[in-house]
Amino acid sequence: MPVQPSATKLRAAFLSLRQAIKGEPHDYTTGSIRKAVVLLAVPMMLEMCMESVFALVDIFFVSHLGKHATSTVGLTESVITIVYSIAIGISMAATAVVSRRVGEKKPEDAARAGMQAILLALIVTVVISIPGFLFAEDILRIMGAEPEAVKSGAIYTRILMGGSVFILLLFLINGIFRGAGDALMAMKSLWLANICNIILCPILIRGLGPIPPLGLAGAALATTIGRCIGVCYQVFHLFNGKGIVKFTLKQISPDWKLVRSIIAIGWPGTLQFLINSGSWIILARLVVTTGHSDASAGYQVAIRIILFFLLPAWGMSNAAATLVGQNLGAQLPDRAEQSVLRTTKYNVIFMGVVSLILLVFADFIIAFFTKDPSVQQYAVTAVRIIGLGFFFYGVGMVMNNAFNGAGDTRTPTVINFIGFWLFQVPVAYILSTVWHLGPLGVFIAIPLAETGISIAAYIWFKKGRWKTVKV
Repeated sequence: MPVQPSATKLRAAFLSLRQAIKGEPHDYTTGSIRKAVVLLAVPMMLEMCMESVFALVDIFFVSHLGKHATSTVGLTESVITIVYSIAIGISMAATAVVSRRVGEKKPEDAARAGMQAILLALIVTVVISIPGFLFAEDILRIMGAEPEAVKSGAIYTRILMGGSVFILLLFLINGIFRGAGDALMAMKSLWLANICNIILCPILIRGLGPIPPLGLAGAALATTIGRCIGVCYQVFHLFNGKGIVKFTLKQISPDWKLVRSIIAIGWPGTLQFLINSGSWIILARLVVTTGHSDASAGYQVAIRIILFFLLPAWGMSNAAATLVGQNLGAQLPDRAEQSVLRTTKYNVIFMGVVSLILLVFADFIIAFFTKDPSVQQYAVTAVRIIGLGFFFYGVGMVMNNAFNGAGDTRTPTVINFIGFWLFQVPVAYILSTVWHLGPLGVFIAIPLAETGISIAAYIWFKKGRWKTVKV
């Protein structure tokens, strides 16, 4: 009996899935685009799934320390997104350059670019971590934290800001792995970091045997130690692994021309996410000033849950960046475009399902993280309202990553500036303060802005100017 077409497709899908999980080498510039998306997207989604679990584990244990602790963690995370922004910006530059060189079949040049990106990140870290460590209490006060939250939470902020080097390196080196198409190694390093955090978090927060309970300080230490272990694992494989990109000691000497090239691509990418994170800092402040600690705690729980579902979708969209970079390097712009459109289709389907889950099960999910009725109410409202925009988020994040993968970091930067600062922040302020909707106004402004950003990104993508960017 002949094999049915559906059975053949199912077998092909299973084989692609197995290949993706095993991390077998693959040339993403030839063959099936669907298979290329699957091979990259599966480990990238699994990587971000673990990052999602990491966020939920933190908020689960911290939320049991009280609303002031939850608010402190949320406000600190809002500020430390500046570090994430810089890390992501440099990471985007590394991904764009590395993927382009890999597409051109120049692995040594790809490795040299990766090393220079790391040297740049180390310099930037010194500028960030020292002030963050010294002025932790002032940072919380500026963010609008209540005096009790400042008193109890400064140690958390101090430890995280002081260990920001591991945040930068973890993001950056994974960007190098992704650019090389080695999504499995990026997944493994983040899984290792987060598993260590998951194990250490309850031990250091609550204490175990001779280890005294450290509270918020324990949460910060668990996160920092976990990330440090993940970075050590990454560095080991960069120097001793068998991947396309392999570091050598001679690459450590600065190549200022290459560093300037990375900065030229990276600074708009950093600005892109600073624009994004800066607006989220304003939103977090609006929530805490109009709704106080209950609203802030509810909002932070909601954001962690939203991120739990957004990060896997972000992982899938990362596949578009690698596919664009490598195919442009191989002089295949049409294949690059088709890869992005195929990734967008899959991401939209995933996000549509997630939106339905959040709308239906928001009460049940929130109840797992907090028993405070007031905090629950704010969290449920935030999750349902923000979740309404998930369909458009699925489009926008793929489009923006496609631009970044091509080295066109300026286009999404402009789109984000208009969408977040000229629309989202003013609308959030008007709704929450002028129209006296409080935190509800902030929640409403988020999906409105993200929808507009996604539509603008898609229109600009179809113009095709990103295909001509030189890296």
